Amino acid sequence: MSQLAIKSLTKSYGAFKVFDGLNLEADVGEIVVIFGGSGTGKTILLRLIAGVEEPTAGAIEIGGHDVSDIAPEHRGVGMAFQNFALFPHMNASENIATPLRAAGADESKVKAGVAKVAKLLKIDHVLNHSPRELSNGQKQRTALARALAAEPQILLLDDPLRNVDAKLRFEMRLELPRLLRQSGATVLYVTQDYKEAMALADRIAVLANGTFVQTATPEDIYVRPATLGVARLFGDPSINTFDTVIETEGGTHVVLGGTRVPVADGYRGFGGREVIFGVRPEAVEIGSAGVEAEVIAVTPLNERTVLLLQTLNGWEFLASLPSSAASIPDAGSKVRASFAAVGTHIFDRQSGERLHG
Repeated sequence: MSQLAIKSLTKSYGAFKVFDGLNLEADVGEIVVIFGGSGTGKTILLRLIAGVEEPTAGAIEIGGHDVSDIAPEHRGVGMAFQNFALFPHMNASENIATPLRAAGADESKVKAGVAKVAKLLKIDHVLNHSPRELSNGQKQRTALARALAAEPQILLLDDPLRNVDAKLRFEMRLELPRLLRQSGATVLYVTQDYKEAMALADRIAVLANGTFVQTATPEDIYVRPATLGVARLFGDPSINTFDTVIETEGGTHVVLGGTRVPVADGYRGFGGREVIFGVRPEAVEIGSAGVEAEVIAVTPLNERTVLLLQTLNGWEFLASLPSSAASIPDAGSKVRASFAAVGTHIFDRQSGERLHG
């Protein structure tokens, strides 16, 4: 049985429908990242699960029980927000203690609970500090400690690293999975940062247009995106695309930059279909065969070097090569580019859905 189940969940504000029949399940101890752009309803979903807002239709089950009629404080849910939401008149210890006191724990249990999570999150030395005396990193850890203090069944994290500096965000990406797994809670983690999603998630649920367009492991999301929209959300630089047609005369292929590019025979059934050819920059290989192109620009990016290439008929695309590669071509040079099967996808031009070859 899933620890959390969202069933046919709908939320509307008047005529505006945020969700229409959302479905999602999360197992005990699983970290599910809710990923999507601004305005897709990620925070609203967490507020519905927490009980702060009511759904228009559908059900939310925790531990197999519908919690529609259960008050927020009795749902066994902890939540941490991107703006920390600490009480300014309380010190860190008192902030962390609030869910324990709300649950009626005696003071000995409150003290022990605060000490336990503060040690876990390495903030036991600032428990007497007020929020204004804390760094953003300490505020973030205090907010997370408060969410964990009552040992919730479900932990909801609303983009908790958004307001911390880049160094701390990188460190917490490494540290958070261990901390979250130690809590034992089922975690729903909201973010707009695809690297954060890939680093933290057991599964990623991609939210767009009021529905989950794909729910899968980070590897599947990246290697087998369900749609062109999903493929564009993951990767930096983003996936290259080119409008073309699948042709079958003389072998299954597409034409890119005036050159035939073979594709898997499994695509033969889509002959004549208008498609979008997509290739990730790291799947572009520079060698002696393939599409002829000119190197327009070369940009070193630490361990990778990105090339901007242009074919004879004007298609511009990016290649991402290891900076340690034996030969990085110079701007202005003529090269040949081929495309590795892993990282190359074909999408239906009308629906955007990935075709299976």
